[in-house]
Amino acid sequence: MRVKTSVTLPADLLATIDQVDSNRSAFVERAARTYLAHLARAKREARDIEIINRNAERLNAEARDVLGYQRVP
Repeated sequence: MRVKTSVTLPADLLATIDQVDSNRSAFVERAARTYLAHLARAKREARDIEIINRNAERLNAEARDVLGYQRVP
């Protein structure tokens, strides 16, 4: 379902949008969905980095242990 809304944009931005797509609504919808996906991805990546950092000391110790078993010719 579509809901009509009003958005105020700077004239230069609107002119640039018009050069890219004659359907302003479709352009704004795609841009909003793309930006929201970017935010969701950034949130997931930040959560993943936090998990890795929280476990980094243990993971690094395990890696050092494994490397200690490798023989160098």
